[in-house]
Order: sequence, then structure tokens, then C-alpha cells
Amino acid sequence: MIGVPAGLMRETQARGQAMDTVRLGKSELLVSRIGFGGIPIQRLTEDEAVSVVRTCVDLGITFLDTANAYTTSEERIGKAIGGRREHLVIATKSGSRDRAGMETHLKQSLKQLAVEWIDLYQFHSVSDFDAYHKILEPDGAMSLALEAKSAGLVRHIGITSHSMDVAKEAVKSDRFETIMFPFNFVTSEPADELLALAREHDVGFIAMKPLAGGMLDNVNIAFKYLLQFPDVLPIPGIQEAEEIRQIMSVVNGSRDMTEAEHAEMQRMTEELGTRFCRRCDYCQPCSEGIPISMVTNFTGFLKRMPPERLFSGWIGAGMDKAANCSKCGDCEPRCPYNLPIMEMVEENAAVYQAEKKKYLERAAPR
Repeated sequence: MIGVPAGLMRETQARGQAMDTVRLGKSELLVSRIGFGGIPIQRLTEDEAVSVVRTCVDLGITFLDTANAYTTSEERIGKAIGGRREHLVIATKSGSRDRAGMETHLKQSLKQLAVEWIDLYQFHSVSDFDAYHKILEPDGAMSLALEAKSAGLVRHIGITSHSMDVAKEAVKSDRFETIMFPFNFVTSEPADELLALAREHDVGFIAMKPLAGGMLDNVNIAFKYLLQFPDVLPIPGIQEAEEIRQIMSVVNGSRDMTEAEHAEMQRMTEELGTRFCRRCDYCQPCSEGIPISMVTNFTGFLKRMPPERLFSGWIGAGMDKAANCSKCGDCEPRCPYNLPIMEMVEENAAVYQAEKKKYLERAAPR
């Protein structure tokens, strides 16, 4: 079992605090109460990113999550953890659905992270059943993951999703040791059924987007809410050292929510809940080919991702399609949360075009 470094345990106890940990289900991985999400460090310089990761580790974070798709994130984490690997749980992901693609991604991740094995290797963003079934085909990505596990290159296998139906099916299949799913006090649906199902099947629960992709700015309330679930591991994306210090002050302080905080949580839930996309994609398909959930979450991407990714590649292509929305209205009746999708697409498309113009002006030769 991978646990908390003895030296770090003694240091924490010397401050009068017990090291808080989470067991990730049948994997038996024992990790820090809060993990590290590796998306935002793409926006930093390499030195800044390395410094942020090291600060998180110094403060007791033992679970570091990244992905092959996060451009520089794996390489920067690899440089930050040199000499400290044995005490950490490293998690990364591949978006490939076939065997060959996952093999390529795994080799890249091992090289970029500068490690001999990956503690938790996850199938990235499996949010429809077509992708789910492709993974499980004879030549699918799962066959490679299982071989890598037998060879000691991967120690545990997990899956991430934004679809409640796919997530529940994955948990019930008993093929995966962990499930990563959005969970915060606005996107609180996992508490109704998915979390109980994960407990029943002893699947570790990792909560992505604990701050709703940057939409929640009250750290105290956001983490007090999640810390009431002792077997849930929140992994906030960290860009600045002060962010993790603030989060750790909640972890190490009183977790009881005051009446005022309860009232504020209710207010924010009512305010954001009417215009917050959960990325379930029940609104699809779009006749114009618009990736609706990506478009409606663009402002969150803007806060966390580097401009090189935002204004090119699949994000840029998808956002450019948003300008072609015909306002047919087919998407809105499909949304289980009754969101004003057409209005949200229009608003985010306008934000995208304005930000893209600024970016191109800054990048233009002088």
C-alpha cells in the first residue's frame, strides 16, 4: 500500500495535526485528503510550474493527477518530483480508445513524467457508450492497459467521465478501480446515486472540478461541502501556491459549515444552477456539429488552459462552429437541467471571438 511519507507524517503531527488520508477503493491506494490537478500549470512558465508542484508536495499532497492531453503538464510534474517519486501516487490519462493509441500515450507519459511506472492510469473522458464499448473491444485500449499492469508499468486502472449513465455502468462493471467524475455543491448529482454505487463496488471516487471549473470562488464552502464525504478525493487544479495553502487551511481547520455559509451555498447553487452546464451531453447531437458542452464551459477553460490550446486545435475548431448556431432549439428540451443553451452558446461564442482577437493582436509581430 502506498501511503504518506513517514517524515511528512511526523512533521504534520509536530504541528498538532493528524495527516488526513483517503483510501481509493479496491486499489488500496492511500492518498492525501486533497489531490493536485495538473491542468492549470500549463499556463505557467516551466520554473513556476515546478515550484507550484513542489509546494503542493511540501504541504502534504501525495496524489498528483495529469493527462497526456495536458500539453506540458506531465513533463513539468516529472521535473518537480525528481528524487521524491516513491512517496507519491502519480495518476495520468489517455484519451485513446484503441490499443495502439494507448500504447503510444503510455510510452510518452512514462518518458515525460520520468517514472518507471504509473500508479493510476485512467481512460480519459469516456462520456458516451460508443467510446466506452470501443475501450473494451478485443483491440481496445483496455487490452493494452491490462498488459501494462501485468508488466508493472501500470499499477491500477481507472476511468473518468462526464456522463452519469456511463459512469454508473463503468462502476458496476467492476473493471475499474477508480472513477473520476465532476462533483461540487452545484454539480451535486453524484451524491444521489453514483457515490453509493462506488462504495458498493469498492471503486475509489475522485472528484474533478471541486470548484466547478473555476466558477466557484468561495474555497471555504466548496471544500467544506466535499470534505463531508470521507471517501471522496477532490483534485483542484492548482496554478498558484497560495491556492493550495488556502485549501489546506480548510482541510486542517474546522470543517463545520456555519449558518451563513449554508445560506451562501444555497444562494450560489440557485444562481449558478440555472446557467451551469454539467457536460452530460444529453443535449446532443447538434445539427450544426457544435460541441455544445465545450462551448458552454468555455469561460472555465479560459481560466485554466493556455491560449495556445484555446484558440487552435479541437477547442478552437469547436468554438468557431458555435458562430454557426442556427438556433433550431432542438438541444434545449433534451437538457435535464432546463438550461438556456442557445443563449449560453451565443454568449460564450462572443467571449471566444473577443478573446481570440486579443490573443492574435498580442501574438502579431511588431
